Amino acid sequence: MSYSISTLLTRNLHDVFGEKRPRPSAPAIDEIFTEDCVFYEPRGVYRGPTRSIASRRDQSTHPDFRYQQLPGPRNWAMAGGSMGIGRPGEAPAYAGTDFIIAADGRIAAVLSLFRQAT
Repeated sequence: MSYSISTLLTRNLHDVFGEKRPRPSAPAIDEIFTEDCVFYEPRGVYRGPTRSIASRRDQSTHPDFRYQQLPGPRNWAMAGGSMGIGRPGEAPAYAGTDFIIAADGRIAAVLSLFRQAT
């Protein structure tokens, strides 16, 4: 199935990173990521959806934090979605943006940038 950029950004945030299970939802990963997707983030570069997502989901130091969508994703061929991470009901402790490149309606690459919120 092919998804719009805004749907990919939203599903990545809520269906994959928003889950609080030890492992993210495999069906969501299979549906929205290409097999050879690449994640670029400050800690490194990761190839393949399972390893890439596991690297970004480590919330062991802040288990009560949740991802929050900030003002909306834009529907471009390459787009960014803003997010915050923090305790529900409080201002985000960290803010960031995921920029994605889509191929055939699935995420082929992600550049994730985060900073401490001010």
